[in-house]
Formats: sequence, structure tokens, C-alpha cells
Amino acid sequence: MSYKSKFANQDIDDLFEMMLKLETVEECYRFFEDLCTIKEVFDMAQRLKVAKMLQEKHSYQDIVKETKASTATISRVAKSLTYGAEGYHTLFNKTEKK
Repeated sequence: MSYKSKFANQDIDDLFEMMLKLETVEECYRFFEDLCTIKEVFDMAQRLKVAKMLQEKHSYQDIVKETKASTATISRVAKSLTYGAEGYHTLFNKTEKK
């Protein structure tokens, strides 16, 4: 079964196809520095760290202390881990296999 996003469109498909062509961390830095604000990159990195810590069963208090994320952000990430599109889980499974 193929996943179909609720917000999919050709422009987003093109963006994701281009992102898949990035091969190194340096290429990612260059692309994301051009594409996003610094705050947007920091926010995405923070959410990923929150998701990792939630997967590892850390408490909200520990996550706030470590990441400086708000409890609202932690709650949104937790909701994505439970009810989302499995994106975090897909990434975590792929990184665990390496």
C-alpha cells in the first residue's frame, strides 16, 4: 500500500525528490541554509531530538531540560509518534539498521 499525504502536491514532490539527491552532511547544510531560516533548521533538529528521547522513554521534564523544547512541542511530537504518518519511526528504523 502506498502512502498518500493529505497535503501532497507537485511542488512538494519536487522538493522531496531534490532532497533525496543530497548525499553528504555538507550538502545538507548548504541546501538547508539556503532553503530555511536558521531557526527553522534548529526547530527541526530539536523536534527530532525530542522524538528520539520520547522513543527512549525519557520524561517530559528530562526532555525540556535537555532540549529546551516547550511542553507543547514535546506533546505535538509525542502525538506524531503515536498517531502520525510513521515518518519518525521509518527514520529511526533505518538508522538502527546501520
